Amino acid sequence: MSTIAISKPKPASFFITLVEMTDAARRGLEEIPTMHAMIHHGLSLVQYKAFLHDLYHLVWHFCPTMAAAAARCDDRYRHVRYELYERIEEEKGHETWVLEDIEAIGGDVASVKAGPPSAPVQAMLAFNYHGVDRVHPCSVLGMLYMLEVVSSVYAGRVSDSIAGAIGRDVDKGGFRFLSSHATMDVDHLAKLNKLLKTIDDPSAQDAIVNSTRVNFFQFGLMFREGGFSSLVTS
Repeated sequence: MSTIAISKPKPASFFITLVEMTDAARRGLEEIPTMHAMIHHGLSLVQYKAFLHDLYHLVWHFCPTMAAAAARCDDRYRHVRYELYERIEEEKGHETWVLEDIEAIGGDVASVKAGPPSAPVQAMLAFNYHGVDRVHPCSVLGMLYMLEVVSSVYAGRVSDSIAGAIGRDVDKGGFRFLSSHATMDVDHLAKLNKLLKTIDDPSAQDAIVNSTRVNFFQFGLMFREGGFSSLVTS
């Protein structure tokens, strides 16, 4: 009598696991009153200037953080290193897009470049540099995942809402960074999906999950007291 082999279901890919373990943190962003208001009703002009101030510093450190991680990837993670090299090439110079947006809406570019971001952004940047240096270089992928999910899900809606709130056409300047990354990061997220599926080392996976959760948390603090609202000037 022949036996029928029953195949076991394949375990979920690490990308799916990451989504399942961190999506509650992503959804939690929408429960923050300031972010909910920004998505649905936009920001005032002074609030948008303050938001772009924080955004500039986040974007400025994006490539250096990836470079620090790439430098710490040994040959077990050379595919991560090469992906980071490619991503750096694609992202370099995008902080100047934020400066162009600031100038287009009448902001002070010099003061943005000279002044520090809000405390939550400083903490998020410090956490990510610490993660790639002291925890695991793959922790940078948690930062990438968080930023690209936020951009692909919210950036387009946010740029439209803010433009409507301040009476400005999205295509007339001031929204280049948000509008471009709304579509650009959909492609980036698809590439990150493929990369994350190749990572099977538990220590790397744990570092990525933790990094994702902390980055969602720190990004959310940007929209609370002490975040970019603390930079608002009349």
